[in-house]
Amino acid sequence: MTAPGSDPADRAGQDFTEQLLGQPRVLRRRDVSRGAEVSLLSARKFWHALGFPVVDTDDELFTEADQQALATVAGIVREGLLDEPTALAMTRAFARSADRLAGWQSQLIAEAVEAEATLRIEAEHGAPAELGGAADGATGPGGTAGQEPSESPESTESPESRSVPGVETAAETARRLAELTDRLEPLLVYAWRRHLSATVSRMMADADPESFGLTKMRSVGFADLVNFTALVRRLSERDLARLVSRFEALSADVITAHGGRLIKTVGDEVLFTTVGAAPAAAIALDLVDTMTEDDVLPDVRCGMARGPIISRLGDVFGTTVNRASRLTAVAGAGSVLVDAPMARELASMSGFALTGQRRRVLRGVGAVTPSVLRRASSAGRGTT
Repeated sequence: MTAPGSDPADRAGQDFTEQLLGQPRVLRRRDVSRGAEVSLLSARKFWHALGFPVVDTDDELFTEADQQALATVAGIVREGLLDEPTALAMTRAFARSADRLAGWQSQLIAEAVEAEATLRIEAEHGAPAELGGAADGATGPGGTAGQEPSESPESTESPESRSVPGVETAAETARRLAELTDRLEPLLVYAWRRHLSATVSRMMADADPESFGLTKMRSVGFADLVNFTALVRRLSERDLARLVSRFEALSADVITAHGGRLIKTVGDEVLFTTVGAAPAAAIALDLVDTMTEDDVLPDVRCGMARGPIISRLGDVFGTTVNRASRLTAVAGAGSVLVDAPMARELASMSGFALTGQRRRVLRGVGAVTPSVLRRASSAGRGTT
């Protein structure tokens, strides 16, 4: 039986935990609740809201930062700034965002580490790294090309082919993240404040649109990769993850360049909104062009609708969103379909051409008369 802490992965985790946390773990759960002047029950609610399992041991698992965070939330409730349910809901919002952010950034670093490893393998062998490790095709006794009988299965895979990082990659990723944490932390706070400011500005504009010269109407757009199911079957997990990452990155660049808001990405699909119709149209057309010109990504199809939406917890809902989603599902590869309200607004604007389609009934939405959106062939505008 392996002794505790002798496994390389365990050692790596132990080496970097306190560095990533920023402080040593010297407090027990009762120490934390006592220091924050709250009950164990309240401390347990807070810890659970953060997304972590309840701790029932008396081991020293917590830091002064844990106590300070609990005291901060408790103080907000005591001062009446928020009631307890709202304070816990705010904590969950932080936790869910932080969990996704941590996973995302760790994956980015791990991919960078493995890309460097692949380059080293190619440099050593003078050929692209392949599954099996050997570039010359030599076969060891009783093994596959380049594999000695004593080698572990993991060692026969190139870093690029594994669906999860190996021990060395995980340890190097942990080391780099620990080194970067203090530098990245201010960036996280900065980004949160910037996005909070933008969100409050949108809320104020929606509450009093006339004063801001705006409307409560929104343009909602979906874009998804065509034939994604076939790609899932054909590509390795690592290649598929990189394809999706590239799609998300390019989509985010296009959407933000036109002042749109990227609501969410779900694998092969992105959802975005804009206040006006023209920016949304520009986004959809640019998304189609960008993916068409990319050598790696397949074509996309887009569907857009215009109307009122419901915003909740950073997401958007409602009939307008559903209509845009259903239009995306029936759009052809490399095309953009818009609903009638969107078409009416775009018809009066230069730079866009619209071709009316037959009336059709969309599941869960009802009858819709869509139009195909294209760039105008000249400086004028056109509707057919």
